[in-house]
Amino acid sequence: MQNPSLSEEKTKELIRAALKVRKYAYTPYSHYQVGAALLCASKKNTYTGCNVENASFGATICAERSAFLQALSQGKRKFSAIAIVAGPEKCSEKDLVKEDYPTPCGICRQFMREFVDPAKFQVILARSTSDYKVMTLEELLPESFGPESL
Repeated sequence: MQNPSLSEEKTKELIRAALKVRKYAYTPYSHYQVGAALLCASKKNTYTGCNVENASFGATICAERSAFLQALSQGKRKFSAIAIVAGPEKCSEKDLVKEDYPTPCGICRQFMREFVDPAKFQVILARSTSDYKVMTLEELLPESFGPESL
């Protein structure tokens, strides 16, 4: 399924970036590696992130928040899409198609909500560059609480 607001090539480029960064995940406890590639609203800049686990599980950071933090630390504040890939540590890219589509955890959904329009922000849940589905953040986090709620 193609992201309607992105070209097919840009969608695949994001998925490839997420696949590439996934291998850098630090996952000594879950052995489940996640990669994410965040696209700025300008569609010119992409920031990547991977999950980094910690023995104090609350200190673990997910790939999605890692990508957002990279972009935010560079002064970026407007985003249009994020691609997410995930699978077991020893799982090759071609074997990801056997896994479920990776979805962001609740904390990541709420974190993303702080910085995007949930009705427009596209979340690309990918197993490969040809096997993915696209949802809006609003679909993943209905009736959300955001900055305008305060």
